[in-house]
Amino acid sequence: MNVPRLVMAGLALALAGSAALAHHGWSWAEGEQMTLEGRIQTIAMAPPHPMLQVAAADGALWQVDLGNPSQTERSGFRGDTAKPGDPVTVLGNRSLDKARTHMKAVRITLAGRSYDLYPERIRTP
Repeated sequence: MNVPRLVMAGLALALAGSAALAHHGWSWAEGEQMTLEGRIQTIAMAPPHPMLQVAAADGALWQVDLGNPSQTERSGFRGDTAKPGDPVTVLGNRSLDKARTHMKAVRITLAGRSYDLYPERIRTP
């Protein structure tokens, strides 16, 4: 048995696991919520999490991460709920990296209907 190799393999797994948690958790996002208004450019419903590309009025293109596929569907939002060009309002948490136009949605609103992806995280002013 080669102990150094086992230790290295264990460290590699631990690092990979922490990177996955950081990506799929909330640690990469600000605690304060923001509202983004724009038009949907693309909709992707594939795992690990569905996402929207949203063009804001200022021309910025935002990546908006939704919940995991089953969670997003439980909110009532599916791939055919909206289409590119539809106006959308997103409530969520922006990336800590201000150079990125990236956020995680807690609620999306289309045509007056809200889809609560993370109802327990929604903070209204």
